[in-house]
Amino acid sequence: MILNELIEIVDGYLHNEKIDGSIQILGGCGADLMSDVLASIEPGAVLLTGLCNPQVVRTAVMADVAAIVLVRGKIPPPQTIDLALEEDIPLISSPFGMFELCGRLHKAGLPSLEKPVEGEQDCGC
Repeated sequence: MILNELIEIVDGYLHNEKIDGSIQILGGCGADLMSDVLASIEPGAVLLTGLCNPQVVRTAVMADVAAIVLVRGKIPPPQTIDLALEEDIPLISSPFGMFELCGRLHKAGLPSLEKPVEGEQDCGC
């Protein structure tokens, strides 16, 4: 799937419009814990998240994320937009919640790029 198709499916607003709309999106992952993103997302995925601070962009760079979609209509602060521009990562806001967006993208044929975490994980529950 290309970025422009993804934006249409999620009814998204692209905050950094100079991004190439033909960027390939290989799959998706939804997460709000950036440690989960670093541990489980595969390169080329779109990250669906409710977090909109600059750390999301920094994490996306480290994890080789293809694009970021902010859920529930969240508008990122200027610092986040500026960093996304600097790092050349598409930053999109969608009015839909994470569950809805995951369903829309999966229905459109986008696979999950969330790999299982190696070893036993004690989450402290």
